[in-house]
Amino acid sequence: MGLRLKFNLILAACFILGLLASSMLFYQVSKNNAMERLHAQIGVLRAQALAVRRYTSEEIRPLLSDMSDVQFLPQTVPSFSAQTAFNNFRDHYSDFYYKEAVLNPTNPDDLATDWEKGLIDKLRENTSLKEVVAIRDGKNGKEYTVAFPLAIKSEGCLTCHSTPDRAPASMVALYGDKNGFGWKLNEVVGAQIFSVPLKVAEQQTWEVLQLLIGAMSAIFLILLILINLLLRWMVVSPVIKMAEIAEQVSMGDSSQPEYAHPGADEISSLSQSFNRMRRSLDNAMKMLES
Repeated sequence: MGLRLKFNLILAACFILGLLASSMLFYQVSKNNAMERLHAQIGVLRAQALAVRRYTSEEIRPLLSDMSDVQFLPQTVPSFSAQTAFNNFRDHYSDFYYKEAVLNPTNPDDLATDWEKGLIDKLRENTSLKEVVAIRDGKNGKEYTVAFPLAIKSEGCLTCHSTPDRAPASMVALYGDKNGFGWKLNEVVGAQIFSVPLKVAEQQTWEVLQLLIGAMSAIFLILLILINLLLRWMVVSPVIKMAEIAEQVSMGDSSQPEYAHPGADEISSLSQSFNRMRRSLDNAMKMLES
């Protein structure tokens, strides 16, 4: 095995180890960045939902309050408005999910599913939590999910959700008197749950990782070619030349010229030492002949 092959094998091994280590580190950092971007997306979606809730509460409900006494209008409920607006948003982004899931809702459509109950229970067990993050399997792959607590912070909410006799008669007539009651002040009754698909973020992470590996491999290949050219010019060729001269001299051919490598590096020093050794050998042979 030649010197150049050994050198190339060592370089290749170092490159592969370095590439594996850097790829793992880069993947983890990229994955964390992707999660942060998804969390930021959910923050924007929640801000929009809260804006719709506030608009409904401050602008729509007062306008329709008189009509609600005769017929209960779900459009005056902030939760209903926010979720309806988001359903329209899903016409363009069907993989996104938003629900105001409640353990004991007035509207049956808001009833929490089993996996939603698990998130709500975590928020109820620790009321200091501002959010719960989970990665779950959705219909179209893994989803990044964040749940925010829905707590009763206003006495006004208890007008509709404490007991059926306090609730508007039109609401009881629409939804009945069995569900959506018994809520208490400061109680976490449900959660705002948002989910966004992970597949886009994962795909982007893998694409960037593949680009990194390709770029590093191309740079390594170029450097390897340059290093081999320099190695041949600066080390291999001079050593081969000196080895050829040494072989001819060892066979008794003293007509071979001395080899002087230019420069002040180790190969140049080796060539000078080789020439001195050869002259010493020639002198010794002459002394023996005489």
